[in-house]
Amino acid sequence: MMIRTFLIVLVGLLPLLEVSCGHSLKKPADTTTSGRIAITVDETFSPILDSQVSTFESLYPEAEIVASYLSEQEAFEKFEKDSMRLVVSARELTEKELAYFKSKKIFPKTTKIGYDALALIVHPENTLDQLDYVDLKKIFNGEFTWDSLANKSKSGEINAVFDNNGSSTARYIKENFLQGKDFPENCFALKSNQEVIEYVATHKNALGVIGVNWISDTDDPASQTFMKKIKVLNISNLDADPFKPEYYGPYQAYIATKKYPLSRSLFIISREGRTGLGTGFASFVAGDKGQRIILKSGIVPATAPVRIVGFR
Repeated sequence: MMIRTFLIVLVGLLPLLEVSCGHSLKKPADTTTSGRIAITVDETFSPILDSQVSTFESLYPEAEIVASYLSEQEAFEKFEKDSMRLVVSARELTEKELAYFKSKKIFPKTTKIGYDALALIVHPENTLDQLDYVDLKKIFNGEFTWDSLANKSKSGEINAVFDNNGSSTARYIKENFLQGKDFPENCFALKSNQEVIEYVATHKNALGVIGVNWISDTDDPASQTFMKKIKVLNISNLDADPFKPEYYGPYQAYIATKKYPLSRSLFIISREGRTGLGTGFASFVAGDKGQRIILKSGIVPATAPVRIVGFR
C-alpha cells in the first residue's frame, strides 16, 4: 500500500534551562559551563551524543565532557559505581536501582530528551521490503526462515544480528518478543552498531537490529555511506488491519505519530548532588540548541512541539 511521505517541522522549543551555582566558601571543581566531567552513554546513541558534546564544548570552551560509549548494561554498572555522573540510555532506572541509590542518600534526576527507534536492516539485494509486526516474534524466536516470509531472493535461516549482548536493542527485543528468554541459535551479537551494519552489508541471510540514529541524519556523510550498504525494512503498525496492513519506516514523522511500532524514549539520568557540569549538559540537551540537534539527527525531540507536514 502506498504511504504518504511526511516532513517533520519544528514549531517551538522550550527555552534553555538556566542553572546557577550557589555560593560556597570552597570553589567547586566544575560549574554548569566549565570544568571536566565523565559520562557514560549507550553506544547505540553515540552519533547523536557526539554532536551534543562537540556543540556544548564549542559554546563553552572551559567545559570538557568525556563520554564513554558502552553497552547499556556496562553503562549502568559504571553509573551505579559512582565512576560516572550521567548516563544516557533508552530506559529509566529500575525499582531495584532506585532503591540502591536511595540507600546511599542519592536521588537521581531523569530527563527525557527524545524519541528513538530500532531499525531492521537487510542486505540491499534482499527483495523483502516490509515485515508484519506479528511475524517478528517468530523471527526472533527462530521459528521463521526467509522462505516463510515468501522472500524470492533468499532461502534458509534468518541470522538476526545485534550490536551487543548487553545492549538496549537486545534488551528491547527480549522484553517485547521473547518474554525475557535467551535468544535462540539464529541470533548473535557483535560489538557495535557499525559492526552490525558492516555485517549485514556482506551477509545476505542477515537481519540486523540497530539504533536508527546511525542512519537517520541525511547530512551526515557516515550515515549516507551506511545507507548505501543496506536496506531498511518497513514494519506494519500494532493496530494494522490484517487484510489491509499499512507499513511504516523508522522515520521522524512515523516515530512522532507512533505509527512505527519499534519506537522508544531516550533519557539522561544524573546522579549529581549539586548544580554542576552534568546538570548544565543535561539542561543543554533538553533545551533549545540540544533539541535542534536531536531534530537534525533524524529522531524526535522530547521537549519541543512539532507539526507534521504531508506532501506527495
